[in-house]
Amino acid sequence: MTAHIVHIVHRFDTGGMENGMVNLFNALPAERYRHTVVALTDYTDFRQRIVAQPVAFHALHRPPGHGLAWMRRLRTLLRTLKPDLVHTRNLAALEAQFVAAAAGVCATVHGEHGRDVFDLHGRNWKYNLLRRAARPFVSNYIAVSRDLEGWLRGTVAVPARKLHQIYNGVDSARFHPRAGTRTSGLPRGFAGPDAVVFGSVGRMAEVKDYPTLVCAFVQMLRQQPERAARARLVIVGDGIARADCQRLLDESGFAHLAWLPGERRDIPELMRAFDVFVLPSKNEGISNTILEALASGLPVVATAVGGNVELVETGVNGMLVEAGDVAGMAQALLGYLDTPARIAEEGARARYGAEQRYSIPAMAEAYAAVYDKTLAGRRSA
Repeated sequence: MTAHIVHIVHRFDTGGMENGMVNLFNALPAERYRHTVVALTDYTDFRQRIVAQPVAFHALHRPPGHGLAWMRRLRTLLRTLKPDLVHTRNLAALEAQFVAAAAGVCATVHGEHGRDVFDLHGRNWKYNLLRRAARPFVSNYIAVSRDLEGWLRGTVAVPARKLHQIYNGVDSARFHPRAGTRTSGLPRGFAGPDAVVFGSVGRMAEVKDYPTLVCAFVQMLRQQPERAARARLVIVGDGIARADCQRLLDESGFAHLAWLPGERRDIPELMRAFDVFVLPSKNEGISNTILEALASGLPVVATAVGGNVELVETGVNGMLVEAGDVAGMAQALLGYLDTPARIAEEGARARYGAEQRYSIPAMAEAYAAVYDKTLAGRRSA
């Protein structure tokens, strides 16, 4: 029998959570699970990356504010879809758990994928009151990092029997190290064979703190201007911080050494054009872009926040720095610029670790186990 799972998110757009969902839909066996995605606001063409089976999408176009009309529409939709299981993700979709209960859904899962800038450490009492209120309606929880698992257990008081920690998986065939010299991805003439390209990929939202990376790059070059011959910076993605980052580069006089192309679809090829991956976030769950960088054979400079400390080990596959520490990040970049052998050694270890620890089949198997446990609990209730 095929189980129908309805996944409810605030918005389905380009992002790490959505990327993980795409990988999951493409990996879970279609004969066992059928999927529908309900976006409380809207969805984008990012859904076209789902290729293994048809997945229906619905958008409720929920307006900002505290109106309840969307709840009535969602309840009607759920009664029409008749899901065997509802899976909500993150705080923005958590209220849908109450609607699922009202629609008669007995098997539910809630996933925590990370926190946004408005509540970096999960301490907002109003949000946690909502999380505790929803707890009786959630059959099982999935946390993508040990950090989030510990927070759910300690702050939200989720019972251990309901709590499951599952790392995201990465496609190690699609993301792999480059063979030999840089051949494509970057603008012509941007980075010569001796250049060291510091690259990042992600939503340029406030929580990602890309201005800190730009300031660190500029500080490194101001302190040692001769490094301009080899140092290059690439930040792929779009969002509110992109204009600020471009302004900082323009004012510094180093804009010609950086490339901010906006959102791109050729991420694997661009990763293979980088030498070092950098993620300056203020907080993270488990970063899909870090996983993709590791699989691409890149050492990773990341902030010591959230799940980053579970993926990156200083001196093994990269380096951790404190969030917001411009000087510390500048020194980290300089350390790789000066030691090409370190890039090769840590990059090789990064690739090996990604293959061993973060496979998509392992992730899919773990999700299937939670879904099956949840469905069995409903049948035995």
